[in-house]
Amino acid sequence: MPGHVSSPIRSLGVLTGGGDVPGLNVAIKALVYRAETMGIRVMGLRAGWEGITFLDRSQGQEALIFQEEDPRTWKDGYLMPLTRLNTRSIDRQGGTILQSSRTNPANMRVSELPPHLKSYGEGHQPEERVDLTKEVIANLEFLGLDGLVAIGGDDTLSYGSKLAAAGIPVWAIPKTMDNDVPGTDYCIGFQTAISRAGEFINRIRSTAGSHRQTVLFRMFGRDAGFTALETAAVTWADRLIIPEVPINIDRLADLVMKDRQNPEGYSFVVMSEGANMGVPVPTVGEADAYGHKKKANVAEFLADQLTERISGVRFLPIDLTYFLRSGEPEVYDKDIAIHFANLVMSKVSEGMHNVMAAHRNGEYIVTDIPGKDIPARRVDPADYHEERYRPRFERISGPYQPQIR
Repeated sequence: MPGHVSSPIRSLGVLTGGGDVPGLNVAIKALVYRAETMGIRVMGLRAGWEGITFLDRSQGQEALIFQEEDPRTWKDGYLMPLTRLNTRSIDRQGGTILQSSRTNPANMRVSELPPHLKSYGEGHQPEERVDLTKEVIANLEFLGLDGLVAIGGDDTLSYGSKLAAAGIPVWAIPKTMDNDVPGTDYCIGFQTAISRAGEFINRIRSTAGSHRQTVLFRMFGRDAGFTALETAAVTWADRLIIPEVPINIDRLADLVMKDRQNPEGYSFVVMSEGANMGVPVPTVGEADAYGHKKKANVAEFLADQLTERISGVRFLPIDLTYFLRSGEPEVYDKDIAIHFANLVMSKVSEGMHNVMAAHRNGEYIVTDIPGKDIPARRVDPADYHEERYRPRFERISGPYQPQIR
C-alpha cells in the first residue's frame, strides 16, 4: 500500500533488474534530470539487486564507485553517482548503463555469497538459500539513501514490494518485453520488441520463399503471449502459439501443410518462449532466484516434433529474443519511459512512496507495486483462435486492455 514520508527526500538510489530492454537509459536520464531540479542526489546502483546486496561497507563509499579507467572497480564497483553530465547522451543507447542481474536478495544461494557475507551461510548447505534483506537495508542506510527507484519486471518489482513492506520507501517503473507486469497496460520495451520482430520476420520472407522453408520464430513471453500475439497479427504469420492456450502438434502439422500451399511453398509460425505445446517441453538447468526454470528452445523442440510428422520439409527455428532487446528504443518507448520517470519523481516530491508508475485505460497513474503473490497479466484466451492457432482478429482487444478493476 502507498505510504508517505514525513521529511523531504534528498537522495535516491536507482537500479535496473532482470533482462535489459530498450528504454531503460531513457528512464534513468529522465529521473536524473528531474531529480536535479528538485535538489535530489541520485546514486546509480549497478548490477540490479546484486549491487545493493553485495557491496562491502568495510571498503568505504569511495572505493565502491565504478570508474571506467580503473579496472579494480569494474566488477565490484557497485556505485555510480548520476548527474546531468554523465547521463546526457545515454537515451540514445540500448541496454542499461547500470547493468543488471536476476538477483533476488531474499533467496541467495549460500555457495554464491561473497567472502564478507559468508557468515550468513553458517549452518546451511552450499545449495541452500538465505535471505539478505537485512544487508540491503543496512547498505541503503550506509549510502545515506532516503529511498530507491527500481526499474524492472514482475520479479524485480516483487522484491521491491518486499523491501517496501520492510519500511524502505520504494518507487517502481515497469519494464519488460513480455508486457505482463500486473497493474499496468504497458511496460517499457514492448513496442520496440514488436516493431523489431515485425521488421525481421518480414525480411526473412525472401529467404524462406527461396528455400521453401517453414520458419519457427521464438519470441519473449515466458508466461504471457502478448509479444507473440501482437507480432503474429502485424506480420500476418500463419500460426501462433502462446502460453495461455495449449495446442495439438498433430493438428498444427496439418495446418502447416495447408499453409505451405502457396507459390513460394513457405510458412511462418510465431511462438512465445513459454508456448504451450500440449505436451511437456524439457527444462534446462536449475531454477533461477525467483523459482523459474528455463524451457528448452521451444522453436527447436517444435522443429523436431514436426520433422517426425512431416517428411521432405525443412523447418528453420530462429530465436529472436536477444535481437529484440538490443539497440536504441523506438520513440514510443522513449516517450513512455520519460513519462513514467517524471510520474515517479512527482510522487517523490509529494512524499508518496511504495507505488508503481503505470499506464492504464489511456492514462498515466500510480498503483501498488506488485508483490510475489500477484500473478502476471495474461492474454485473454478469447483473443486467440483455438482451432486455427492464430490471433482472433475479429475479437482481439490488444495488449492495452484494462485488467485491473
